[in-house]
Amino acid sequence: LREGRGLVPLTEALLKIHRPGTKADIEDARRRLKWDEAFVLQVALARRRHADAQLPAVARRPAPGGLLDAFDATLPFTLTAGQQAVSREIFDDLATEHPMHRLLQGEVGSGKTLVALRAMLAVVDAGGQAAMLAPTEVLAQQHHRSITEMMGELAEGGMLGGSDQGTKVVLLTGSMGMPARRQALLDLVTGEAGIVIGTHALIEDKVQFHDLGLVVVDEQHRFGVEQRDALRSKGRQPPHLLVMTATPIPRTVAMTVFGDLETSVLDQLPAGRSPIATHVVPAKDKPHFLTRAWERVREEVEKGHQAYVVCPRIGDGEDDPKKKQAAEEADRRPPLAVLDVAEQLSRGPLAGLSVEVLHGRMDPADKDAVMRRFAAGEVQVLVATTVIEVGVNVPNSTVMVIMDADRFGVSQLHQLRGRVGRGSAPGLCLLVSEMHEASPARARLAAVAATLDGFELSRIDLEQRREGDVLGQAQSGVRSSLRMLAVIEDEEVIAQAREEAARVVAADPELEGLPGLRGALDALLDAEREQYLEKG
Repeated sequence: LREGRGLVPLTEALLKIHRPGTKADIEDARRRLKWDEAFVLQVALARRRHADAQLPAVARRPAPGGLLDAFDATLPFTLTAGQQAVSREIFDDLATEHPMHRLLQGEVGSGKTLVALRAMLAVVDAGGQAAMLAPTEVLAQQHHRSITEMMGELAEGGMLGGSDQGTKVVLLTGSMGMPARRQALLDLVTGEAGIVIGTHALIEDKVQFHDLGLVVVDEQHRFGVEQRDALRSKGRQPPHLLVMTATPIPRTVAMTVFGDLETSVLDQLPAGRSPIATHVVPAKDKPHFLTRAWERVREEVEKGHQAYVVCPRIGDGEDDPKKKQAAEEADRRPPLAVLDVAEQLSRGPLAGLSVEVLHGRMDPADKDAVMRRFAAGEVQVLVATTVIEVGVNVPNSTVMVIMDADRFGVSQLHQLRGRVGRGSAPGLCLLVSEMHEASPARARLAAVAATLDGFELSRIDLEQRREGDVLGQAQSGVRSSLRMLAVIEDEEVIAQAREEAARVVAADPELEGLPGLRGALDALLDAEREQYLEKG
């Protein structure tokens, strides 16, 4: 391997990097050390993929003329070419006797839910059950609502007026009342419910499945690997796994962080979605811009549309006093809060419109009620925290104002912006910031305003944040566990290392003939990280 790649021996590399004679020496040494790092990491991942492929799973092939066909027949539109291709990949995986491990990433609004739903129906057709895990209750309720709407009478199996081929779709969240919850648990054990949608409550010990065949995890980075795992252990044999994320992950990161998952990408937007225009509103330099922003909101509402206003904080006095002090010391005012902003707006620029608030500390029933009123068009302006970041779908909302936008990450802004322009009217997103024009924060906002391509943004995001500890828990990544390797610059190295690693592991999964490599692997993956990798 070393000869094939023209790499210098390790001892020589270490000497050269510490006491280089020439520039070429440094280059040689770095190439060798980078390669080592990438290769060992990819061997670790390849071994995991190999081990996963040895696990048994029940092949799930949809029966012709069953639930899936009935559902496809009711769809009022045709699938995009991308959706069809990805669906095929998923169905091929489901038909094998090893658990599927697939990462489905799609732009905001590219129709991932539909692809996932078709996979779930296929599994139900084949006699299994499918579970969908959502990170928040608002999102679980939203998925449940949109899936039952999409399925129509097919979601009412066993009920009056339901279809013969139908199945039962149940919701399971932590805040449900006991009777509803007991019924949901019962439906799962008996197999009456083919599809369950829930939050972390699905992971609890009490939850038993009749025959769990597929787990769909929505918004991967919100879930610890352990949780994904706990749910997977509910099946009699490991169920198939489909991970969905709307946060585009650059290819190399997908190869390292989710190196144990095969990746599918949905990159076409469904017909009829409108583009979103994004502008930065410099509130400090040009206060009249902000006044104009509120006028724009009013104009949209008068046209019969709806608006979101997003703030970084709730502001009900429960925020940590330490943080407040820190903010004051740092000379920055504390971040704007939902409750204050809502009050100012309904008194001032948006007086006379119906303004409501939504945040994570509200009672779940209230949250659901507000979302329903907003979806029904009774609420014109919703002032919210980032609880609306993922999956909220109100096609009539066309404008979003993000206050203190510099306090959100790039991917987060991109996610939030995906909540508008979901119907036929064009969307508008206004990023309000008081940061100085030359500050890095403003450069970030300008980048978000400049492109709608999530993959491009995720690269920018990564370059600014460093990669995050690829194998460990730290998401934000100032201290990256990679010493020489930079995930973005070294795309080539990583891709080659992945191929070589797959070859080595296929030939010798236990690495019995390669004691040196095993040693390097043990050094990289001290027990705790190996554990973390295992749980993936």
